[in-house]
Amino acid sequence: MLRLTLADLVFPWFVFIMGTSIHLSLNAMLRKGNSRWKLFWKVLWRSIQLFLIGLFVINENYCRGPLAWSDLRIMGVLQRISLTYLVVSVLELLFTKPLPDALPQNRTCFLFQDVVLFWPQWLIILALEAAWLCLTFLLPVPECPLGYLGPGGIGDMGKYPNCTGGAAGYIDRLVLGENHIYQHPSSNVIYKTTVPYDPEGILGTLNSIVIAFLGLQAGKVLLFYKNQHKQIMVRFFTWSVVMGVISAILTKCSTNEGFIPVNKNLWSISYVTTLSCFAFFLLMIIYFLVDVKQYWKGGPFFYPGMNSILVYVGHEVFENYFPFKWEMQDSQSHAQHLTQNLLATSIWVLIAYILYKKRIFWKI
Repeated sequence: MLRLTLADLVFPWFVFIMGTSIHLSLNAMLRKGNSRWKLFWKVLWRSIQLFLIGLFVINENYCRGPLAWSDLRIMGVLQRISLTYLVVSVLELLFTKPLPDALPQNRTCFLFQDVVLFWPQWLIILALEAAWLCLTFLLPVPECPLGYLGPGGIGDMGKYPNCTGGAAGYIDRLVLGENHIYQHPSSNVIYKTTVPYDPEGILGTLNSIVIAFLGLQAGKVLLFYKNQHKQIMVRFFTWSVVMGVISAILTKCSTNEGFIPVNKNLWSISYVTTLSCFAFFLLMIIYFLVDVKQYWKGGPFFYPGMNSILVYVGHEVFENYFPFKWEMQDSQSHAQHLTQNLLATSIWVLIAYILYKKRIFWKI
C-alpha cells in the first residue's frame, strides 16, 4: 500500500507536463526555422531567470531583517524546475529533428518509432538514473549504513541520528553547506531530526530530470501519432502499465518493504515511476475527454496554467496574508484547513481568470 497525499502529486506532475510542453514547443520552433543555437540561449536565459526567482521566493526576510548571505538557501522548487528544464531542453535540442505534419507509417519500427529514434536521449537518461542509484546505495556516508534511506533522528531506534536523507542529504551538506539547505525538513516534526535536509536537493534533481523526460515522451506520442486518437490512447495506457509494473517491482507493493520505497522527500525512482504511471493514465483520460470527445475544454484549470509562474510566486509571497490565510479556532481541524485552502485556491483561480481576460501574462 502506498502512502501518498494529493499534495505529493502536484510537483512531479508539473515537472512531467513541463517535459511534454518542452517537446511540443521546441519542435514547433525548430519547424519555423529557428536555429538550435538561438533556442539554446533562450532556454539558458529562461533557466537562469527561474533559478533567480526561486532564490528570491524562498529567502524572504521582510520580517527578519537584512538577508544574511551565510544562510542563503540555494535549492528550491523553482531551482529544481530550472535545472530540469535546462537539461531536458538541451537533450531535446541535441538529438531531436523537427517532425513533418505526416509521418510514414510503413516502416518496420513504426510501433516504437517514438522511442527508437531517440535512443541517444534514452542512454543519457539511463546513465543519470544509474548515477542516482550508485550514489544513493553505494556512496559511503560517515556514521551511516550503506544505502540508508531513513529519516535519521529518533527513527530506526535512534541508531542513525545524523543520517537524515542518507546520501542525498550528505551530498547537499557537502556541496552546498549546512547553512545553505532547508533547515526545517518535515522529518523534524516526527523524528526529531537535528541535521538540515533539503527535499529539493541535488541528488533528487536527477530523478526530476527523469520524470520530465517521461513527460517529454508523452509529447512525442502526441506528435508522432497526431490525430490518431486510438494510437495515442493505447500508448499512454501502455506507458502507464509499464511504469506501474516497475513501481510494483521496486516497492513490492508495500510501504516500506520494497527494494526502493516510494519517498517524496528523496524523489526515489519508485516515486518517479509511480507518479509517472498516474500521470500517463490521467493524461489518457484528459485526452479522451478534451481532444477525442470534446466534453471539456480544460476550465477552470486552464487559466492558472496560462500564468503558472505568477500564481506560484504570488502564492509563495502572500500565502500567510488575508484572505488566503487567517487564524483558525482549531488548528488541528481538517475541515477548517480544507476550507481555508479551497478558498485560497479559488481566489488564485479567479485572479488567473481575470488576468487571462485582460490578456496579462507573466512569461519568462
